[in-house]
Amino acid sequence: MKKPKDVNKTVSRRQFLAGATALSTLPYIAAATPATLDLTARLGMVQLVPGDTPKTEIWGYDGGVPGPEIRLRQGAPLTRRLVNKLPQPTSVHWHGLRIPNAMDGVPGMTQDAVAPGEHFTYDFTPPDAGTYWYHSHNQSTEQVARGLYGLLIVDEVDPPDVDHDISVVIDDWRLTEQAAISEDFGAMHDWTHAGRMGNFIHAHLTPSLDQVKRNDRLRLRLVNVSTDRVMVIGLHGMVGAIVALDGMPLLVPDATDHAILGPAQRADFILDVTADVGEQALIAIHEGDEGFILAEFGVMGRNARVARGAINALPANPLKPMTRIADAREVKLHMEGGAMGGLRQGIWKGKEMSTQELVNNGQIWTFNGVAGLPETPLIDLSQGEVLRLPMRNDTAFPHAMHLHGHHFQEEKPDGSLGPLRDTILMERGETRTIVFRADNPGDWLLHCHMLSHQAAGMKTWLRVTL
Repeated sequence: MKKPKDVNKTVSRRQFLAGATALSTLPYIAAATPATLDLTARLGMVQLVPGDTPKTEIWGYDGGVPGPEIRLRQGAPLTRRLVNKLPQPTSVHWHGLRIPNAMDGVPGMTQDAVAPGEHFTYDFTPPDAGTYWYHSHNQSTEQVARGLYGLLIVDEVDPPDVDHDISVVIDDWRLTEQAAISEDFGAMHDWTHAGRMGNFIHAHLTPSLDQVKRNDRLRLRLVNVSTDRVMVIGLHGMVGAIVALDGMPLLVPDATDHAILGPAQRADFILDVTADVGEQALIAIHEGDEGFILAEFGVMGRNARVARGAINALPANPLKPMTRIADAREVKLHMEGGAMGGLRQGIWKGKEMSTQELVNNGQIWTFNGVAGLPETPLIDLSQGEVLRLPMRNDTAFPHAMHLHGHHFQEEKPDGSLGPLRDTILMERGETRTIVFRADNPGDWLLHCHMLSHQAAGMKTWLRVTL
């Protein structure tokens, strides 16, 4: 990829802002994982934009953004009591984790939203090692945009040998000229188009490392936590491969210098620093022909271990990818609506409505002609059944389709199956087919993780029964 610019911009509603080099040296915003088991959703003030700009009021777990990075070893239990000190009800969804349905954090489906001043305890054991995250799933278009998210890292029992293991949380903020979060969360133009696009892209690194050595081996965990923006992340001065997607290890590492991440998607890289001493290794975002630096590592000295050998696959998780499927039930999903979508009518809350009536109710996208969460599931599956789900994007915009409680694989035209994912990015006009074994009982959400699209109708659900 083309080397990005080193730019320095100021906050403006009219400019696209992407973290200048100062971003990589921002102070660590989030607090360490607290000794108590509480995870408190509350207001906080952070120096989000570098320089002499005002602090930004955010909503964050323990008052920081991202929230505390929760880290545990595979097979260890996790308990957190969500305490709500916000002015709105909230919840926590543990994104990408195959956990019991009651712990999934979806108000109205798996639990009641936690009212202001109330609390709810999440208690489960993550079965899979990998890079996951947690975020609000109530009024998420607003609450995630205000900062209610954090990382959950589940370490392998036998992790790879690296010099640095770095989490890179990348968000897209819409800020005013005074660095305040813009309050236009329900803007219909956003909901009917590509979603809420920000003007300030920020990368937060844990640990906040700014120096490496030539020949250091790094594990970079890239996480797109934006509400709606698709990001092309390029890596410069480093050579390596993707070893995991959405937390799940690839059978064979994929040698590349970039990743395309829709909202909620993750990519784990293992890389060797190849930039010379005195140069920089860079993480950048690329939009069109331009690239902007998100973080940079100054290369200071050389690692004595010159030859690190091949990049091997990560240890396998308990969920093994399928190779082919012979017998599966099938249900189709047809996406329509949005601006330039040609939607003439749809069903909302059991009533057939015109496009204008849907818009009046804040609904403009449909799955199989239905806007919003239907009363009955898309399909009712018995535990252990395999589902084939062809999805047709008949809209003018991309969609990041996320399935709760399971990981799926894409079925290619030749019948082969891709890697395990929990979110798939679908471009306009595409038909993609996913398959998975319904092995986790409960009612599970399937929705677009462009959160503006979800709020405006793009959600359904399926039931897995014992």
